[in-house]
Amino acid sequence: MAERIEQRLEDRIPELEQLERVGLFTRKEIRAVLRKASALEYKIQRRALRKEDFINYIQYEVNLLELIKKRRARIGYSFKKDEIEHSILHRVHSLFNRATGKWKDDVQLWLSHVAFCKQWNSKHQLSKVFSTMLAIHSNKPALWIMAAKWEMETRLSSESARHLFLRALRFHPECPKLYQEYFRMELMHAEKQRKEKKDFEQAEMDLGEFNYSEEILNGEMARIVYRDASQKIKGVEFQLAMLCIAKLFDFTQDLQKEILESLQTRYADDPLTWDYMARRELELGSLQPTEHTTKQKKVSEMAQREERCCAVFEEAVRAVPTEDMWKCYITFCLERYKRKTNSEELKQKRLERTLSVFSKAHESSLLPEALYKQWLQLLLDSNLSEKAVEVAEAATRHFSQAVEAWQMRLQVLIQLERDDVTQCFEDAIKHVKSKGTLPLWTLWVQWSEGTNSKEDTEALYQRSLHATMPAESVTMKEMYLDWTYRNGGYKKVKRLFTSLCENRPFSLDFFRKMIQIEKEQESCKMLHLREYYERALREFGSTNTDLWLDYIKEELSHPKGKPENCGSIHWRAMKVLQGDLVEDFVSKYTLLQTGHL
Repeated sequence: MAERIEQRLEDRIPELEQLERVGLFTRKEIRAVLRKASALEYKIQRRALRKEDFINYIQYEVNLLELIKKRRARIGYSFKKDEIEHSILHRVHSLFNRATGKWKDDVQLWLSHVAFCKQWNSKHQLSKVFSTMLAIHSNKPALWIMAAKWEMETRLSSESARHLFLRALRFHPECPKLYQEYFRMELMHAEKQRKEKKDFEQAEMDLGEFNYSEEILNGEMARIVYRDASQKIKGVEFQLAMLCIAKLFDFTQDLQKEILESLQTRYADDPLTWDYMARRELELGSLQPTEHTTKQKKVSEMAQREERCCAVFEEAVRAVPTEDMWKCYITFCLERYKRKTNSEELKQKRLERTLSVFSKAHESSLLPEALYKQWLQLLLDSNLSEKAVEVAEAATRHFSQAVEAWQMRLQVLIQLERDDVTQCFEDAIKHVKSKGTLPLWTLWVQWSEGTNSKEDTEALYQRSLHATMPAESVTMKEMYLDWTYRNGGYKKVKRLFTSLCENRPFSLDFFRKMIQIEKEQESCKMLHLREYYERALREFGSTNTDLWLDYIKEELSHPKGKPENCGSIHWRAMKVLQGDLVEDFVSKYTLLQTGHL
C-alpha cells in the first residue's frame, strides 16, 4: 500500500513544481499540499473504505483548483494549464469513478460528479458519467431528463437527446414527465431549425445543401410524440400540461387545436376540462390590441371577459353537477375578487358574483365543507353578519358531525357577540362524537374565561375533563392548571394539581407548568419541587433525559437543594432510561459537570 501511495505522490511532483516555478504557490505551501495529500491518500487506500474519506479528498482537490484559479486571476498568468489544472481534474475524475464504482446506489454522489464536470467544462467526461449512471440508475426518469437536456442545450445535439428520450421511454413507457420533456425537446428542435432557415433566407444563402423538412419545421415530430403519449397516459392533467408546453411556441396553433379537441372529446365530463375552457376566455380577450384605450374601456372589457368565463362555468355546473365542478367555479370567482382593481364598480360586481355562486352551490347541496369557511369570511368582511349566521347554521345542519363546521359557526357567533353561544356549544357537543371534541372544548373554555363567572368557567373545566377522551383531556388539564393559577393563586392551583394527579394520562408540560409555578413563588420550597419532579419521572423518566438533568440542576442550584442527591439521581437515570437515551444522558451529564450545559 505504501508503495502505491508513494507512486501517487510522485505523480503529483510535476504539477507542484510548475506551481512553484510560475509563482502561484510558495515552497512552504507546496510542502503543505504534499502532507495533506499524503494523509488523504492513506485514508482512501485502507482495506475498510469510507465514503466520507473520498468526499473529503475530492473537496480538497476542488478547493485547490479554486485557489489556483483565483491566484491566476490575481497575477494575470494563464499558461501551463495542461500541466497543472488538467492533472488535478484527471485525479478528481479518477476519485469520483472509484467512489461511484464502490457506492453505485448513491445518486447524490453521481450528481456531484455531474456538477463537477459541468463546472469545469469536462464535456467528454460528463458524457461518460451520464452513460454509466443511466446504466445503473435506469429506473429514475429524472436522470434521463437531465442527460437529455444536457445533450440538447449544452452539446446542441437534438439527435442524441432524442435517442436518450427513446431509451428512457423503453424503461418508463407510462411516465408523464418523460413524455412532456420529450415533447418540449421536439418543439425546441423545430423552433431552432425555423430560426436557422429564417437567418439563411435573410442572408440570401442557397439552402440546397441544407435539408429543412417542412414536417419537422411545423412540429410534426412533436405531434407524433403527443399522439403516442395520449394513447398510453390518461388524464386531463397530462393533456393540459402538453397544451401549456405547446403554447410556449408560436408555430403550434394546429397542434394546440388538436390537443384542445382531444381534451373536449375524451374528457368532456371532467371539471378540469371545463375549468380550462372557462379560463381560456380571459386569455382570448387579452389577445386583442389594447393600445389607446381608456381606463374605463379596459375595465369594461375585463368585466365582459369575466362574464364570458362565468357563462362557461354556468354551462359546466349544469353539465357536470359535482362538488369539484362547483369548487373550480368558486375558486375562479374568489381569485378574480382578490385581484386588485381601482374600479369600485368592478370590485362590487366581483363580490356579488362570488356570493351568488356560493349561494347556488349551497342550494344545490354541492358546496364542499372547506369552502363554507371562505364564504363566511367573505360575508363577515362585507359586513353581512345576519347572512353569515344563517350560512354558519346551514353548514352545521349539512355537516352535523363535523367539528370544523361547528367551530366556524361558534366563531361567527362569538365574533358577533350573540346571546345563543352557550346553546350552540351544547348543540355542538351533542352532535359531535366525543373523540374529536377537543377543539370545541378549548374554544368553549377560552370564551367562558372572558365572558362567564369564575364559578361557571371552573364547572366547565371540570365537565370537559369527563367529556373528552383520556388522550384529549391532557390538554384540558394543562389549560385548567394555568387558568386556576391566574385566577385562584398558588394554594388553589396546588390543591388542583394534587386532585388532577389522581387520574391519568398526563403530559410533560403539565408537570413542567407546576414546577414553573412553584419556582415563581417567593418561598420556593425544594420539597415541593422534588415531589413534582418525582411525579413527572414516574410518568416520563424512561423516555426523557432532559427531565433527569433538570432535576439534578435543581438540586445543585436551589438554596435548599442537596447536591449529594445528584449521585443517586444519576444512578436511577442510568437504570430507567431506555436504549440510546442512556448514552445521550451520559454525554449531557458530562457537559453539565464541566460547566458547558
